[in-house]
Amino acid sequence: MTLTTFIEQDKETGLFIGVIPGIPGAHSQAATLEELRENMQEVVELCYAEMPALFKEMPRFIGIQQFELAA
Repeated sequence: MTLTTFIEQDKETGLFIGVIPGIPGAHSQAATLEELRENMQEVVELCYAEMPALFKEMPRFIGIQQFELAA
C-alpha cells in the first residue's frame, strides 16, 4: 500500500511537519526529512494496528494543486 504524506516546514522552528489525510492521528514532525519519513512510518504502523479496517476505505490520492493568491 502506498500512502502520501503532506509535508510543510514551520517557518519559526524549521521543523518538517507531516500529515496523512484520511488517517486520524497520522501526523508527526522532525528536524530532517529522513527522520520525518521514519516517524511517519512508525505512526502509520501504530494506526494500522489500531484501525486496520480504515485502511481499506482510504480515498485514492489524485494530486496536489498550487495557486497564487494576490494578497
